[in-house]
Amino acid sequence: MQDASPRVSRTIWIGIALILLLVIFAFLLSGLENQRRTTTLPNLGQVASFALTNQLGLAVSLADLRGKVWVADIIFSRCAGPCPRMTRQMASLQAALPKDSSSRLVTLTTDPAFDTPEVLDRYAARFEADTNRWWFLTGDKKEIATLAIDGLKLTAIEKKPEERTSVDDLFIHSTIFVVVDKQSRLRSVFETDGEGIVWTNMQSEILKTIRTLEREK
Repeated sequence: MQDASPRVSRTIWIGIALILLLVIFAFLLSGLENQRRTTTLPNLGQVASFALTNQLGLAVSLADLRGKVWVADIIFSRCAGPCPRMTRQMASLQAALPKDSSSRLVTLTTDPAFDTPEVLDRYAARFEADTNRWWFLTGDKKEIATLAIDGLKLTAIEKKPEERTSVDDLFIHSTIFVVVDKQSRLRSVFETDGEGIVWTNMQSEILKTIRTLEREK
């Protein structure tokens, strides 16, 4: 009868090797998962306190947004340039947000003298803005500029009369969306100058960023 001990020994060593491979594989997976969890978006600056008014005429301050992730942009209702496109994109983002998400959308106006709460309410209605989630903010011009430029890094420059190409060509302003975390820190910036598949991919990235920040403590 042939000695079976070599076969038994070989089987044992094969089993040990497989166990070691499984352990190494599990370790690598754990490392990748830990890396995914600890990868953080950069802190691009702290948003300072502000006091403005939304399209319903209600006071809105930074305290109303603390503990929530929010996406912001800047437009003006008379804009015939990129503003309608940007607002359509924000409306698309609103529709894509999960119902159980606590995130907010914030649109600032560069033109508070014209964009009263009543004007912004009509403008918001055109894009089916959910007033519980999406606020259009107006108020003191200096307060808006401080929030937009210093806090959110959004550009807003009034054009000189001789530079205007039409009566509604009033401002040069950013065409970006910025994302703010639950601690009121600016964390990400997205250029919105694109439509179709370009915007679809960008929206997907914005939603991914929102989910990442909502998971943060």
